[in-house]
Amino acid sequence: MVNRDVWGKLHDECREKGITLVAVSKTKPVSDILELYHAGQRDFGENYVQELVEKQPQLPRDIHWHYIGHLQGNKVKYIAPFAHLIHAVDSFKLLTEINKQAQKNNRTIDVLLQLHIADEETKFGLDEKEIIQLLDYFEAQKEELKHVRICGLMGMATNTENEKQVRAEFSRLHNFFKFLSDTTFFHQSYFFVCSMGMSADYKIAIEEGSNMVRIGSMLFGSR
Repeated sequence: MVNRDVWGKLHDECREKGITLVAVSKTKPVSDILELYHAGQRDFGENYVQELVEKQPQLPRDIHWHYIGHLQGNKVKYIAPFAHLIHAVDSFKLLTEINKQAQKNNRTIDVLLQLHIADEETKFGLDEKEIIQLLDYFEAQKEELKHVRICGLMGMATNTENEKQVRAEFSRLHNFFKFLSDTTFFHQSYFFVCSMGMSADYKIAIEEGSNMVRIGSMLFGSR
C-alpha cells in the first residue's frame, strides 16, 4: 500500500533541497514499486540480494537500484550487472570484489563507505581511522581498481528517541564527509554523497547536511 500523498510531499521537499530520495522497497511487491515509478520516483533501495535479483527484471530499466543492506562478497556478482549505487561498503576486501565483478560486466560501480556512528554493536561500518586506512589502500592500488568509484559516505544513527544523540551522530558523519571532501577527494566532483536519514530521523539528517535519504515505512507502510 503506497502513500502517494506522503511521497508527493517528500519528493517535492527533496527536489527543492537537492536531496536524492531513495524509496526503500524491501519486502514490497512489484506493483507498489510500479505505482511510485509511474508517479515519478526513480531511486529504489533493496536490502536483500535475492529479492532484488527477482524484482529487477520485472521493472523498468531506468530505475536506479540502490543496494542498502550489508553485502556479502559472494553475493556481489548477482547485482553487479545493474546496481546503481552500493551503499554500505565496510571493508577493502568488499571494495576489491565489487571492482572485480564490475570489470567482468564492463562497467564502473559507484559505492559509499559506511561510517559506524551509532551507539549499537549491531550496526556495521568502519570508524574514521579505518576509513582513512582503507582509502590509503585504495590509493596504493588505484590502477587495479578502476571499476569501482567511491562517491561518498553513509551511516545509520542509533535507534533512539534521544534527538540530541541522533543529531550528534549525523553531525559526526557530515563533518567527516566534509573533511574527506577537502582532503582525499579535493576537487573530485564524483565524491558528493552524504547519505543519512531514514523515516524516523530524516528531518534531523537533512538539517545536519544529508543529501540522500532512505525512506521506507513512510511511503509503503510498516513491514
